[in-house]
Amino acid sequence: MLNGTRAVILAAGMGSRLRPYTEFVPKPLVKVNGTSMLHNALHQLSELGAREVTIVVGYREEAIEQSCGHRFEDVDIEYIHNPIFDRTGSAYSLWLARNTMLASDTVFLEGDVFFEREVLERTLRTVSSTKQSVAAVAAFNAAMSGSAVELADDGSVVTFVMNQTPVEARARGLFKTINLTRFSAEASREQLVPALHQAVESGHRTVYVEQVLARLVEQRELQLSAADCSDTRWFEIDSKDDLRLAEKIFAPSTGARR
Repeated sequence: MLNGTRAVILAAGMGSRLRPYTEFVPKPLVKVNGTSMLHNALHQLSELGAREVTIVVGYREEAIEQSCGHRFEDVDIEYIHNPIFDRTGSAYSLWLARNTMLASDTVFLEGDVFFEREVLERTLRTVSSTKQSVAAVAAFNAAMSGSAVELADDGSVVTFVMNQTPVEARARGLFKTINLTRFSAEASREQLVPALHQAVESGHRTVYVEQVLARLVEQRELQLSAADCSDTRWFEIDSKDDLRLAEKIFAPSTGARR
């Protein structure tokens, strides 16, 4: 499914809300029932045919490089260093990986999401001649918060809404972003990379990828469709409570890496 499609994983942040786990280990290497978030992502990508992955590193980057090496299963890994990871947002890290995105269709992942293969598969299955860029989303549950999207009847993203609580999101019928998105090379070349470059050049280095996408979608410069993954297993892990919930969702009896 991913033949010819590259992947970019952002793994540069400090993960301060996940301390003490991240005192000496970068957040993407924190384990859920024995498997780190980053290893799980690489495994799922490899299983679906990805052969090249770019990982943007920063905080304790040497631990990530030692853990994953330059080849993980069937995936060749390139590392890009974010020298100011402690002063920049995810948009800056993604901008550093712009050459990968310009070269081919790309799957973009945040390094703090633990997910089963169906999330990635469903996102890729949603891609069509009219849906070239697709974001994985899910209905909010009581444990979720953060960025959300409003969807049109045809499944296209109408707008992004930041910092949502479950109550607010449910009242508005919003969907949680999973931070797993497939971009076409054309969309990266014509819309996303120029928007990231503009943000960086104008000094807005602390913005998040969602904020950049929000502007592109709302100005109708980027057509972004959604893959509804509400019935799949995944979790974004930012805190100790999140980690405990993820371990319950992916309890060993359910097959954490399936």
